[in-house]
Amino acid sequence: MDTASVLAVCRVHELLTDSGNVGVTAIDKRPVEGPVKVHRLGLHGDVQADRIHHGGEDQALYAYSQDDADYWAAELGRELPPGIFGENLRIAGVSATDAVIGERWKIGLDVEVEVTSPRTPCATFQRRMREPQWVKRFADAGRVGAYLRVVRVGSIAAGDHIHRIYVPTHGVTVGKWFSDPALEDLEALRDADADGEIRLQPEYREEFEKLQRRLGV
Repeated sequence: MDTASVLAVCRVHELLTDSGNVGVTAIDKRPVEGPVKVHRLGLHGDVQADRIHHGGEDQALYAYSQDDADYWAAELGRELPPGIFGENLRIAGVSATDAVIGERWKIGLDVEVEVTSPRTPCATFQRRMREPQWVKRFADAGRVGAYLRVVRVGSIAAGDHIHRIYVPTHGVTVGKWFSDPALEDLEALRDADADGEIRLQPEYREEFEKLQRRLGV
């Protein structure tokens, strides 16, 4: 496999007027030059307009893989530059969607992040992409990317290498949990969290309950 690396670091370019409940959106992320400081809540100078559904320590950064962007570029017949998906990091050589929940990456010299959860597409994202039925298409394809928790702060820049420094043994990937969660996955994640192998964000409790109701257990 090619060396994994950061292709672009993206943060909000400007707040855009949006027809959603918040009235504005910070989804317009664009690449920035040079090193960018990374704090517990994300990139320096970045914001989230809808802080109820986005942001916080468990969704400090959003990573999207170039392979998935290439898939969508072919599907949509247009270029999809870094930041178009609202991602903070466009990465190559490692799949954000195929990352195991709780795995950790070292980025550059000092930043360490932990994979927390899949991205769930929303109406704001659909308005941003200007593609019919985009939420359904994005979800059905399962190429959702991953949210990251910042474990160690520092600075990152385009060209920084990404090293997978820890991969939990439970084996449940971001993509599997988003597209096809099973009872075994739920139990594996819950056990890994209880054993201290990973630290699940609080929202997983609600997801577990929904899955159990759906499966009738």
